[in-house]
Amino acid sequence: MEVNRSQQSGLCGLDEHDHALPLGTDSEAESPETITHARREYLAEVYRLQSHGEARVTTTALAERLEVSPPAVARMMRRLAQEGYLRRRPYKGVILTPEGEREALKSIRRHRLLEAFLVTVMKFGWDEVHEHAHGLDEAINDKFEDRMDELAGHPKRCPHGDPIPSKDGQMPELPDASLAEFGIGTRGVIRRIRNHTPEKLRYLAEYKLMPGTAITLLGRAPFNGPVRVKSPAGEKVLGAEMARDIFIEVG
Repeated sequence: MEVNRSQQSGLCGLDEHDHALPLGTDSEAESPETITHARREYLAEVYRLQSHGEARVTTTALAERLEVSPPAVARMMRRLAQEGYLRRRPYKGVILTPEGEREALKSIRRHRLLEAFLVTVMKFGWDEVHEHAHGLDEAINDKFEDRMDELAGHPKRCPHGDPIPSKDGQMPELPDASLAEFGIGTRGVIRRIRNHTPEKLRYLAEYKLMPGTAITLLGRAPFNGPVRVKSPAGEKVLGAEMARDIFIEVG
């Protein structure tokens, strides 16, 4: 999913200087019980990396995703570990503590609820909402979030099909897998699109390859080549990268 990190993970542009983050409130005098928006978004990115199969998230992996220097990431990781949100193991990366996972899911829930609200209530396109939601999620509070949830009809997934964590911090199990993992002849339903780059979303929408669409995998070229799929809108050839970002449920 990785053409532009801010278009895919929901995190703002960050550089190696703390004053460039919403870490302007991140002073030494801050209470250890307080967690800033920037800290929570770092935790959310650790969660995403773990959910993509990385058992231990390294400083290098986070720096690449966040487009931040490794030293800046290392400083933030130390802070989050000191505050009890991460466990750090030298040369083995970091993992979320239960407290860190709870805060990560709060960030993910708010962002995905905002996306659902913007599509359902405000009628934005699914290719527009990621950036709009990212600009808003720091500005709203829990009461506003609850009202959005109500007005949007208590959605279970964002417009791209990603599950919305419950208010008590539970992430639903996902019975889907990447289209790239299935064999020729597989029939399934698209459940989510992992890449939220606007251009790719518009491309998929043009061919009606969106969550809820039934598809059949008709062919696959060797050596990581393109795949051919059939949907109610017809047949389409997709690149291997695009196929990896389409998650389907079979059965």
